[in-house]
Amino acid sequence: MGALARLVESGPFQAFSVGVILLAALVVGLETYPEVLRALPWLPALNTFVLGFFILEASLRFLATWPRAGRYFADGWNLFDLLVIAASFLPETGPYAPVARVLRLLRVLRLVRFLRELQIILLALARAIPAMGYVILLLFLHFYVFAVAGVFLFRENDPVHFANLHTALLTLFRVMTLEDWTDVMYTQIYGCDRYGFGFAEELCTSPRAMPWAALYFVVFVLLGTVIFLNLFIGIIVNTMDEIRRRHQEFPPPNPKEAELARLEADLETLKERVRRLREGA
Repeated sequence: MGALARLVESGPFQAFSVGVILLAALVVGLETYPEVLRALPWLPALNTFVLGFFILEASLRFLATWPRAGRYFADGWNLFDLLVIAASFLPETGPYAPVARVLRLLRVLRLVRFLRELQIILLALARAIPAMGYVILLLFLHFYVFAVAGVFLFRENDPVHFANLHTALLTLFRVMTLEDWTDVMYTQIYGCDRYGFGFAEELCTSPRAMPWAALYFVVFVLLGTVIFLNLFIGIIVNTMDEIRRRHQEFPPPNPKEAELARLEADLETLKERVRRLREGA
């Protein structure tokens, strides 16, 4: 089984696996165009080829660990591969067809297994979650305070964007993404009768110009998009640097070296058993 282990860990085999994953991603993308499906009736055959290769790869990896099959299931990536294969057998017809097609997108995520840099990024995101929790809490307080203040200050002038708390929270999320946020601000600065309510003039019942509203929005945008965004980026970058440094100091074991170490350990175990048998005789 050592030959199989060397095969699945070899550069050419992994490069071919990456190529098949990219092919799977291309096929899934092409299937979003009905005209392409009609013009290329052989696309399902490519899907069958991709699924067949995934099954072959999983089988080879399983056999490479035999007779210690537990090592195969101890690897999270192998379990993910099995999930991808199982999702591929869901029926593509009937009410669950869209779900089956969406689950096939899991094939693309297998690319992470073969690209170390992507693994570092995902690991950094996972390890940064505890630190980001406090930033998320601050961000929620930031939204909550400004949303409540916005309802009290702007509800009469702008019932579309600040009618209640949940509407104000959604409006502030739009403002934080900088999606036409100046329209919301100008509605408060000039009043709903002069700006922003051309689509629903009947809702503008209490127009009020508030030039000082610019301060409210500028402070919210500066705090939300500059400070908090930089905090998120800083936490993720620092975590990535730490993980990359650890990988450089303690690189993952070479598959060949790991196999050699395992064989040496097995040989020592056999020697110990032979010695005990001789002593018993």
